[in-house]
Amino acid sequence: MTQTSDVPMRDVSREGAGGCLVCGVALASDRARYCSRAHQQRAFRLRQHILDLDLSREREQLRRRGALVSHTLYECPNCTERFVGERRCPECNLFTRGVGLGGHCPECEAPVLVVDLLGEEVVRAP
Repeated sequence: MTQTSDVPMRDVSREGAGGCLVCGVALASDRARYCSRAHQQRAFRLRQHILDLDLSREREQLRRRGALVSHTLYECPNCTERFVGERRCPECNLFTRGVGLGGHCPECEAPVLVVDLLGEEVVRAP
């Protein structure tokens, strides 16, 4: 059985919504999501920044700091083993090829690409 309520549906949907999604300030209208146009624009820009990650820009910043090799994932052409920051396979003694930006997984220490973590649809192609 479904329970009915005297409260209109539009009031239920905003119940417990809180304040502005950016700063938390109480809102003047029940339909508003942001306290000002500036906060609405800020939220939009933050969403777009997350969806528009440019790895070529990140790669260039790492190169300038001299940290590109230590943040690059390399793969051995013979044994297909992946290494972070190692340009030569210790077992095969062959030079490895660069696969992309990456690092060690914080949980299991396995080499992982940034694209594998975020998905190709999030990362913009160079």
